[in-house]
Amino acid sequence: MFGSLGFTELILILVIVLIIFGAGKLPQLGEGLGKAIKGFKKSVHEAEAIEAEAQAAAQQATAPQAVADSSAQTVSANQTAAAAQPAPRV
Repeated sequence: MFGSLGFTELILILVIVLIIFGAGKLPQLGEGLGKAIKGFKKSVHEAEAIEAEAQAAAQQATAPQAVADSSAQTVSANQTAAAAQPAPRV
């Protein structure tokens, strides 16, 4: 069931927990444990969503920069070519 723990070991653990916490505290203990697990799962899910948003924003930020860089190179090449051509005679 739980790896090498058998049914007898699980019953023994349950009896020890009952002795330590008492029957009245077990529902509160289970509720607290459930809330903790739910909160952990929620925070992991939110962290993944935030990371995905950050990666998307980084890709969007680099894409316009690449276009701007290629446009600047084109303008620079056009200016160099225009400067190399002789001026028209009038």
